[in-house]
Amino acid sequence: MATVSALAWLAPGQAHPEESFDAARAAAAQRLERALEELGSTRNRIAKEKIPLSRAVSALEDEVLALRRERARLLEIRDSRTIDLSSLRRQVESLETQEDFVNSRLNEFVRDFEGRLDISELPQYQELTAAAKLSEKNANLDAAGKRAAQLRVVDAALQRLREQLGGQSYAGEALSPDGVLTPGTFVAMGPTVFFTSEDGGVSGLVENQLNAADPVVVPLPGGLGSGILAIASTGQGVLPFDATLGKALKKEKARKSMVDHVRAGGVVGYVIIALGAAALLLTAFKSREILGFPVAQPGEIDTVLDELAKGNHEAARWQAQRVDGVAGEMLATGVDHAGEKRGVLEELLFEKILAVRPSLERFLPFLAITAAAAPLLGLLGTVIGMIKTFQLITIFGTGDAKSLSSGISEALVTTALGLIVAIPTLVLHGALSRLAKRKLGLLEQLSVAFVNGVAAIRHGPSPTGYEDFPER
Repeated sequence: MATVSALAWLAPGQAHPEESFDAARAAAAQRLERALEELGSTRNRIAKEKIPLSRAVSALEDEVLALRRERARLLEIRDSRTIDLSSLRRQVESLETQEDFVNSRLNEFVRDFEGRLDISELPQYQELTAAAKLSEKNANLDAAGKRAAQLRVVDAALQRLREQLGGQSYAGEALSPDGVLTPGTFVAMGPTVFFTSEDGGVSGLVENQLNAADPVVVPLPGGLGSGILAIASTGQGVLPFDATLGKALKKEKARKSMVDHVRAGGVVGYVIIALGAAALLLTAFKSREILGFPVAQPGEIDTVLDELAKGNHEAARWQAQRVDGVAGEMLATGVDHAGEKRGVLEELLFEKILAVRPSLERFLPFLAITAAAAPLLGLLGTVIGMIKTFQLITIFGTGDAKSLSSGISEALVTTALGLIVAIPTLVLHGALSRLAKRKLGLLEQLSVAFVNGVAAIRHGPSPTGYEDFPER
């Protein structure tokens, strides 16, 4: 810049070069001196200002460090608060879960408590249990009020246990065996509850019967009601003890006769019983017919053959006619055709066997059909009963397990009836078939023995008789 200024200064006057150079140098020196002075003053100013600025920067750096530390602290606080909040949320959720569990258990306890009560105790706790069950849907009650209603049932249950230690008596009404609602006193001893009227005329065991809204009194034999009246009046006496806790009486009442089972089977059950009765009658008839079917004894056949061997046809025929039944007819036919060829004689005798076979085997196929059809009819009745049971489930639901079990048991009655009819019928059919075949076998044996005897007479060494009926 100094050179440009010098050139600009030299150009207008076209001065001497040396003067121009000196002037330029002097000007440059002045400028340099002024620049150095300005530089010195600037350095002095910088030196004066540097220490405060360094102090300010140091202070700012310290402030930044402090802010960073504060930030880290706040972040730690935030993280710790987040962790605490999550922990609190988990605790709240856990407490809510516990509360729901306690509520569900209390509700279940209320339902179970009502189910464990004897029917005679229901009037005492009905209002309390109803309030506890309705508290869940009561919008006017808060959580504490609902819990208090449930806890009152728990307190009542504990009080009931304390009162039941050693027995308990309380007033109430029960249905007598005649169906009359009678006031009196209940005596509870463990799970067993007894009842006695005020005058002792009605006393016995208390039961909950189907379709009865009040407890029903079952009378006890042997004058045991006097002990119940004594305990109800004075607190002392003798009570009967049932080791089965009432199950024996229930089992005895649940026992059904064959007529009840048949009625439970419905139309299919009646059909099965009719088939069984017909099969039984036919079995008796066939047993008498087959067992009474006469068959010739070996001695009788020998007697007839001896007469034939002697040539005494009339005596042989008379001996044959003395034999009862088809066997006698076969022997008489054999005597009449003793002179026929062996094949003809065998056919004549076999014809008699064929004629008697249908009479021996008649009605036996019906027994076989009955033995096969009875289980199928039983299965049909079971299927029909199950269909009715599922229809009832569709309409009324599955709330009453006793009703469903009774319906299923009635449905299975027809299967039991079918098997009861089928198994004996099958055994009897087999036995009668075997007897019939045995009788036919004895007839065939008689035929073969007679034919062989005639052949022996005809070709044997006997000196007399055989020439009187030569083979034709």
